[in-house]
Amino acid sequence: MDVERLYDIIGSDFYTGVPDSQLKELCNFLMNRYGIDSQHHIIAANEGNCTAIAAGYHLATGQVPVVYLQNSGEGNILNPVASLLNDKVYAIPVMFIIGWRGEPGVHDEPQHIFQGEITTKILQDMDIEYFVVDKDTTEVQLNECMNKYCLLFSTGKSAALIIKKDALTYDGKVNYSNDYKMLREEVVKHIVAVTGEDMIVSTTGKASRELFEVREALGQEHKYDFLTVGSMGHSSSIALGIALKKTERKIWCIDGDGAMLMHMGAMAVIGANKPGNLVHIVINNGAHETVGGMPTVAEAIDLSAIAKGCGYEYAVSVQDFTALDSELSAAKQRKALTFIEVKTAIGSRNDLGRPTSTPIYNKGEFMRYLSN
Repeated sequence: MDVERLYDIIGSDFYTGVPDSQLKELCNFLMNRYGIDSQHHIIAANEGNCTAIAAGYHLATGQVPVVYLQNSGEGNILNPVASLLNDKVYAIPVMFIIGWRGEPGVHDEPQHIFQGEITTKILQDMDIEYFVVDKDTTEVQLNECMNKYCLLFSTGKSAALIIKKDALTYDGKVNYSNDYKMLREEVVKHIVAVTGEDMIVSTTGKASRELFEVREALGQEHKYDFLTVGSMGHSSSIALGIALKKTERKIWCIDGDGAMLMHMGAMAVIGANKPGNLVHIVINNGAHETVGGMPTVAEAIDLSAIAKGCGYEYAVSVQDFTALDSELSAAKQRKALTFIEVKTAIGSRNDLGRPTSTPIYNKGEFMRYLSN
């Protein structure tokens, strides 16, 4: 289905969400139509955040907003849906558009398999009626669905469209870029060169894929790395849990700006505990690059100032390899909680691979090395 027709049939002019590769056509359409516009389109920190923004929009206008997300974000919407939107509480209607990763019978990455299996069940448990859109869905069918949904919205209930792979089409293109020069994969190479046999926890998306590829290219083992292939935003918390128990080991966390923003409260907890053996590196390209390149708000805020405010003992931002290498070497020797923001360009290799070992194998190797 053409995404412009989908937009017309839904009939809302306010969208907020977290980008998803399955919804790339919708995301690109919204960027071309609105860009980032507080009156019409907001990219939120996490899915619960955009659900609450949508609730505020409804309170202010009486209109039905649209929240878009990958199905992995269903867990983040569960609380505001159950305790804010539900018709037993405030009866606030929201239209959800959900990308169906890990759809049963469709090959996908390990982190999406179970989430894909329970996608519809979660919606049922949240009392959200849903309609599945695939590449054969017609405008007549979608119009009939929306007519039904309008009656639901009038009673304060929410509803959802689940978008299957390749269900949406859009001819428009968007070029996502910034003015920084360093590429993330090169930054990862520089980090690996300094960390040696230290442990690395890397965030979901391309950063972990590039770390795996760097190890392969260098002929190094993967036992040093915990690749957080799912659970976006939680890598720094995983690293904290390790650092607090393995105080004799240096622990490095390679994070992304979108992931850091998703659960930024983790930085306050890290700062309060002050593990002197933890180095938290945020590779900031100001984009949700793994799912298409849509912008985050990380370019508009001072991450190192936030880290200092959260209690990190040392925080710095770098934009070139000379400064990066200097800060990495100093962090290797420093016995204090350290934060390094690395400003990078948007972009990755077209032939970037994925880890060839399973998450369970990766966990076993990592734990065995960590216990030695």
